[in-house]
Amino acid sequence: MRKKTQLIHGGISNDPQTGAVSFPIYQVSTYKQDGVGNFKGYEYSRTGNPTRNALEELIKDLEGGKAGFAFGSGMAAITAVMMLFNSGDHIIMTDDVYGGTYRVMSKVLNRVGISSTFVDTSDPANIEKEIRSNTKAVYIETPTNPLLKVTDVEAAAKIAKAHNLLTIVDNTFSTPYWQNPIDNGADIVLHSATKYLGGHSDVVAGLVVVNSEQLAQDLHFVQNSTGGVLGPQDSWLLIRGIKTLGVRMEEHEANTAQIIEFLKDHPAVEKIYYPGLPTHPNHEIAKKQGRGFGGMISFDVGSQDNADKLLSKTKYFTLAESLGAVESLISVPARMTHASIPAERRAELGITDGLVRISVGLEDVEDLIEDLKQALEK
Repeated sequence: MRKKTQLIHGGISNDPQTGAVSFPIYQVSTYKQDGVGNFKGYEYSRTGNPTRNALEELIKDLEGGKAGFAFGSGMAAITAVMMLFNSGDHIIMTDDVYGGTYRVMSKVLNRVGISSTFVDTSDPANIEKEIRSNTKAVYIETPTNPLLKVTDVEAAAKIAKAHNLLTIVDNTFSTPYWQNPIDNGADIVLHSATKYLGGHSDVVAGLVVVNSEQLAQDLHFVQNSTGGVLGPQDSWLLIRGIKTLGVRMEEHEANTAQIIEFLKDHPAVEKIYYPGLPTHPNHEIAKKQGRGFGGMISFDVGSQDNADKLLSKTKYFTLAESLGAVESLISVPARMTHASIPAERRAELGITDGLVRISVGLEDVEDLIEDLKQALEK
């Protein structure tokens, strides 16, 4: 089954009870039992819900894993995965991760004894250097947020397996339409489904796919025990959003390619970060492990003042956090999505005050280019 077909017919694509082609919203908390412990597949909606299960089966199929899990947010998904580890365990993390990921690792999970080291995983040698006796996993974000670094998942997974470590990949920017990390050796794949998978700025959710039955059992235990599950209505919204993921991702990328052509010749733009550019240091790796480059661009306009002027003049690029929706969004990571990262750490990474991140939407690309042009000129 090819990807666009799988988006629509993967998982449980219709209701076996009624034949409904749109899987129903089972807005229910508990289920009638025909005798103690004799239930029809479901007993309590924290443990399992038919609508959530349909979504979980769909993302499992799309990522090519053994089981899928749906959570109330991307951060809830990341936290649940980290609950697979124990106090005293150590995780190697991509340095240029989403600010919320950095925050939960450095300010929350460290309190319960899960330590982390942030390194540039786009050079696999950096992973090898940081492996300790208590290291249990390598966590990769690729492409990264906001500098769009690319890590070779296959190379990282080989190092991890040689040391009996798990490989965890945040696949939010690429989505399963463009990239499938499990095919390259990953054990666990994460998504902030709030972004491209939902695609319409109307749902907050997180998804996880695992590649083994043991991980499936372990993560289900965590999900059921801690209870950060996604509700049935939001599960339904995600199923609906995923059906159009293919056509949306192709249009996002087509618009992005034209915007890149405009930006790379503009005198106000000092540097562009995009893995689809041949000048990107890991362009060839991005081509090897993915089928597309996505709709996220970061570019530097030199200063906070220049960034603020740009933000104040755009009409079709909405100043807002998040990404991956039908509408184009614009943000300054240093003061928005990555404000939780200390200023000195941002400086080390290259997240400058003049760095602007745009999520290219589905508007007419000529309108988007004209909008950027007038905003940059002013």
